[in-house]
Amino acid sequence: MSESRVFKSAESVRTAPVVALGLIGGYLTGRETGNRPLAGVLLAAAGAYAGRTWAAQGGAATTVALSALYLGGFGASHPLAKRIGPWPAVLTVTAASALASWALVDRKQ
Repeated sequence: MSESRVFKSAESVRTAPVVALGLIGGYLTGRETGNRPLAGVLLAAAGAYAGRTWAAQGGAATTVALSALYLGGFGASHPLAKRIGPWPAVLTVTAASALASWALVDRKQ
């Protein structure tokens, strides 16, 4: 009997889409439900799921750098939204985080 897995192995996860889901999905969840803690749960879950692949594929330094970019992007999107609007801000930080994740981890898979 084969073992059933809930999650893919860390080595097989493409993290750029997970990062995009966390940032865009977190924003959209908070906006549509008004429930910021729920949005934070989605952001954290996606970050943790991507983070295990960053650690497995890129090591500690890459994980720290990508985590800082992911969380920093979330934080930076708030003041950026005041300058360029909420959706452009979210899409900008998402693109930066997803591109970095692809460049440092995903493209090597």
